[in-house]
Amino acid sequence: MSTRPEEAGSIKVGSFVVIDGEPCKVVEVEKSKTGKHGSAKARIVGIGIFDGVKRSLIVPTSSKIEVPVVRKFSGQVIALLPDTVQIMSLEDYSTFELSYPEDEELKSRLSEGVEVEIWEIMGRYKINRVRGVR
Repeated sequence: MSTRPEEAGSIKVGSFVVIDGEPCKVVEVEKSKTGKHGSAKARIVGIGIFDGVKRSLIVPTSSKIEVPVVRKFSGQVIALLPDTVQIMSLEDYSTFELSYPEDEELKSRLSEGVEVEIWEIMGRYKINRVRGVR
């Protein structure tokens, strides 16, 4: 599993966390004060990176939560297939297929020969942005 533990109190908006086994981008963090009985709590709201579903997590700020390790690398679009995009990694020249991005604007910029930035998160891949036309 490509995650690492991090203290819940140090999570900030814009970072990534794993909620219900799904990597999410944090969109909201609320921290409550220490109560009469117990520790301060952090309420973390994230949107799934792969499915766009909103999830929340309430944990003590001192507890460890899983943070996905995001590996970013460049790839080149080889072919636009009916259901997937064929990509060649510019690191090791291996080829693989990814589903089209959800973002219509990003999807419209894909064409053969274009360089893209790919994120690998917990063994799954996502086209994050188009790097520019060669």
